[in-house]
Amino acid sequence: MGVNQHYLYEARQMQALSLTVHIPLVCFGIAFPVLVLFAEYRYLRTGDPVYRTLAQRWSRIMLALFAVGVVTGTILSFELGLLWPVWMQDFGNVFGLGFTLEGFSFFVEAIFVGIYAYGWDRLRPWAHFWCGIPIAIAGVTGSFFVLSVNGWMNHPTGFTLVDGRATDVHPWLALFDNPMFWSEYTHMYFAAYIVCGFLMAAVYAWAFLHGRRGRYERVAFGISMSAASVAAPLQVIVGDWAARDVAVYQPVKLAAMEGLASTTRGAAEHLLGWYNGHAVVWGIEVPRLLSILAFHNPNAVVQGLSIVPLADQPPVNVVRFAFQTMVGIGTLLALIGLVYLFLRFRRRDSLPRWLLYGIVAAGPLSVVALIAGWITTEVGRQPWIVYDVMRVDAAVTGASDIPIGYGTLSVVYLILAVIVFFILRRLARVPLPPDLDLLATGALMGDG
Repeated sequence: MGVNQHYLYEARQMQALSLTVHIPLVCFGIAFPVLVLFAEYRYLRTGDPVYRTLAQRWSRIMLALFAVGVVTGTILSFELGLLWPVWMQDFGNVFGLGFTLEGFSFFVEAIFVGIYAYGWDRLRPWAHFWCGIPIAIAGVTGSFFVLSVNGWMNHPTGFTLVDGRATDVHPWLALFDNPMFWSEYTHMYFAAYIVCGFLMAAVYAWAFLHGRRGRYERVAFGISMSAASVAAPLQVIVGDWAARDVAVYQPVKLAAMEGLASTTRGAAEHLLGWYNGHAVVWGIEVPRLLSILAFHNPNAVVQGLSIVPLADQPPVNVVRFAFQTMVGIGTLLALIGLVYLFLRFRRRDSLPRWLLYGIVAAGPLSVVALIAGWITTEVGRQPWIVYDVMRVDAAVTGASDIPIGYGTLSVVYLILAVIVFFILRRLARVPLPPDLDLLATGALMGDG
């Protein structure tokens, strides 16, 4: 039974704000160490100082973003307990294992990111490289364990519910033998490379447009853009897998994503449009496409919103808009990636300006798609914090000072954003070694 909370909306928005700030940093935690290590590996194999300079400069960015992620992640973890104490009390024995294992990953990452960032001239080259491997592993495992909790929230298993509380708990089964988890994690994993790759590539594409086309910029752009260009088309396949899991295990969320009011055989897909409470209006209807996408069968039955009471339905237009934004941007990013890969293999000298402008836009658009995807996942589960088991209004705190915390947190994040901007700007303005291109030429010719 829910508490008498007048600030449920503010509590949800406070949590959403922290997730919006933290999730892009998670992408860099997953993908960026791999790009840094790839650059260093290329240096160790070729002796080309451009790769060493790139890896060293990127490692400073990695350290800065890790520090910011510590701040936002700590705030986020405190919010889970302060804003949703009933959820923690009743189900913490199920999902607590995931957060515990994530804590171990965090400490491993914290230790080795310090060693890596400050060990460039203190460790032997290959020893330094191997000190970076735990960072990449911890970035993957940390997100793995946290997303296992979210997968469980979307498909709760591994316990018996007695008087509203979880008993007979099997946390390993609940978190890692969960049909919603694997597609969700894989989707997020590719999203990490898309966001990290396009954001980094956008910086160097902007440099190209302003005449800075040195070898350092070309190498940095090539590594970043290649990662994003491979991940973006593959994400289309993974997205199809994730959507079919939603169709099977969360039919109400799928109905909200598509604005499907009633259960329909051979359901049509509506592009754009507005859900008026009964149907999608002003949209472009594609017959049977929803059944094909959801079940790979044009005659498949797709369940509608009417299978649950109105009070158990999510806000349809919010979910639809977020989902179509994610799909639309994701499709655009996949096309940009494919065009880049095609031109890279056919024309290695330069890229057309229109594509460079597209890559500059792809950076921030990838973050928009990332946030839209998480809005689809989390808002589409409403009104449940644990799907079909516990409602959000039953999990929220009864505290009365939530608006004060919300306002304070907004100011804190604004200050943090300004600090991060100036840190990254200062790191970007550190001059390159004046003889870098000459040294690179010598190394490639066997003289360095």
